[in-house]
Amino acid sequence: MSLLQVDNVSKTFRGLKAVDDVSFTVEEGSILGIIGPNGAGKTTLFNCIAGAIAPDTGTVRLSGTDVTGAAPHKVSKAGMARTFQLMKPFGSMSVLENVAVAAMAHGTSRRAATDAAADVVERVGLSRWRDARADGLPTAGLKRLELARALASRPRVLLLDEVLAGLLPAERLPVMDLLETLRSQDGVTLVFVEHIMAAVMRLSDSVLVLEQGRVLTAGSPAEVTRDPRVIEAYLGEEPAGAGS
Repeated sequence: MSLLQVDNVSKTFRGLKAVDDVSFTVEEGSILGIIGPNGAGKTTLFNCIAGAIAPDTGTVRLSGTDVTGAAPHKVSKAGMARTFQLMKPFGSMSVLENVAVAAMAHGTSRRAATDAAADVVERVGLSRWRDARADGLPTAGLKRLELARALASRPRVLLLDEVLAGLLPAERLPVMDLLETLRSQDGVTLVFVEHIMAAVMRLSDSVLVLEQGRVLTAGSPAEVTRDPRVIEAYLGEEPAGAGS
């Protein structure tokens, strides 16, 4: 059985179909990359999956349990967490406190949440900022904090919405290393939206391509990036190394 199963999900806003009959499955321990041009419906799809908005039609199942339209905290308790493009930590709180709050929201006691938060903060490379106010973090630190807050809920499925956006190339590599470790050592299943094709090629077991809210194609990274439709609609040219 697939860990995450999305069947025929659609969402319309004021007559515009942002997500149009999207279906896919994600096996446990795998990494799915989702790509597509701006406005393709990627973030709206994440919102439907994670409970931020309810789809008009379709179902979302996690480990066989229907979580369609469930509130975000219920989806989190079921084992799925997400990050956001726009990072909104509690600016006046420390990095450690931000992560501890996320852990407590998952039902952990204050003391246990603080201990768990300390472990997560170290793991994502934020130890030097552990006691610093969140509003003083650089972009790379805020990205890691967003990831740490999601990990604090101990998810089985982690949805990452452009977690590498705004990072310098040298800052991206440690994050990609961390994501690979989460999959290989922790067994976390990852679904990520990303525009940085080097990351998509490196991390993904399979890739889903959206265009105007619909699935254009899906397959391995090499298959997808060689598809003429994907090149025309999104890539513009075949990425270096795609044919290797």
